[in-house]
Amino acid sequence: MPRRKQLQRRERPPDSVYGDTMVTLFISNLMQRGKKSIAERIFYTALEIIEKKTNQKGLEVFHKAMVNVKPVLEVKSRRVGGATYQVPVEVRPGRRNALAIRWLIGFSRSRNEHSLAEKLASEFLAASKNEGASIKKREDTHRMAEANKAFAHFRW
Repeated sequence: MPRRKQLQRRERPPDSVYGDTMVTLFISNLMQRGKKSIAERIFYTALEIIEKKTNQKGLEVFHKAMVNVKPVLEVKSRRVGGATYQVPVEVRPGRRNALAIRWLIGFSRSRNEHSLAEKLASEFLAASKNEGASIKKREDTHRMAEANKAFAHFRW
């Protein structure tokens, strides 16, 4: 990080199908070994699977899942006088998106369906209904922050 100038955030271009920057961010995180076209195919197939299963728009289910998974609070380690405290802090908006995307992708990869598109679709559906592994992760994060509320005065 430079000391003199403030870093300029680059604007992400919207994706070609839906014109949504969140989709671009998700596809970039889904991509492995630089294979963006495969990541796009997996994501768009997952949204098609959602539309077939539920007769809802896939993009709406995706956005609802993202909103439900985003954490509000998390804990950060803070060392004070030889002791390490888990201090609850609010999550910045950019990090909220990053954590939600990371959790959705990670927990969908560990599901038992056949293809990654099916795994993603079922994780999106579960998260949009406030259930599933990614929602459990968010709840655990919030529970940890709530349990360590006594150390909030160590915030920096």
